[in-house]
Amino acid sequence: MMSEIDIVEYSPSYQLSFKELNEAWIQKYFELEEEDISTLNHPEKIIAQGGLIFVALKDNEAVGVCALRKMSVDTYEFSKMAVSENFQGLGIGRKLAASAIDKAKQVGAKRIYLEGNTKLEASIHLYKKLGFKEISGPPSKYKRVNIVMEMFLS
Repeated sequence: MMSEIDIVEYSPSYQLSFKELNEAWIQKYFELEEEDISTLNHPEKIIAQGGLIFVALKDNEAVGVCALRKMSVDTYEFSKMAVSENFQGLGIGRKLAASAIDKAKQVGAKRIYLEGNTKLEASIHLYKKLGFKEISGPPSKYKRVNIVMEMFLS
């Protein structure tokens, strides 16, 4: 099953998928905030600031996305991870996250952090399995954030 999933880097043709996949989960569990709307309408800003966006494709359809936002020379924020509800449970999130972590190492990142919510148990479980550890971080710009996790890359 997983061999049918390809992870590619973002191109503008995936902008609508990036937006729709993220809006779907955010609206299911929380509410869209100003920061979401700005990011989802202009994902190219993530790239322009040195970040990366990854897209999971199944039969050429975007079924998952995630972003690495460059925060400093060696720190990236892992964000905007979303997998289509019809394709959850197939390991796509893990494959996206692993691709992002590998790429972060390649570009010289020393640390990746993420902001999440403990209500999303499957994602928190995945992050822990990947090696993220809970930390106390500065207040988030998102109301929904109640957990911050980080991973140091060797």
